[in-house]
Amino acid sequence: MMAPSARNPQAVLFACGLNSVRSPMAESLLQQMFPQGLYVRSAGVRKGEIDPFAVAVMAEFGQDISTHKPQTFEELEDWEGLNFDLIITLAPEAHHRALDLTRTLAADVEYWPTVDPTGTEGTREQKLAAYREVCDTLLLRIRRRFAIAVAASE
Repeated sequence: MMAPSARNPQAVLFACGLNSVRSPMAESLLQQMFPQGLYVRSAGVRKGEIDPFAVAVMAEFGQDISTHKPQTFEELEDWEGLNFDLIITLAPEAHHRALDLTRTLAADVEYWPTVDPTGTEGTREQKLAAYREVCDTLLLRIRRRFAIAVAASE
């Protein structure tokens, strides 16, 4: 039996360090593009708390991630299994973890280095601007990566 093509995956996992900013943003953005067509989840290497700046920026995009419950790879595996065609990692530690997992899983791994906006100094508006930039970057990469699938679904 052949594995599904990573070019048009059926199940996508976004992963980062804490599953509190970048991966929930990416999960929400891709899920909105394919509400029925793709199974999309996110996880972190360690468990974090949903970031209020991420919630605020996603609300500007008309998406509510306020109820997102950060989870680790292990929790996701325990609850749902790790049945993903594609794991997209957004941070080095998540990439290393995903590569370890794919020794026993038939999933492709892509590394999308993405800035962590949580260390941004300055005013609230300066911090929000950093989170918006991350969201814009993720949206652009998602659109580029899944363009063929979007065209096929139209």
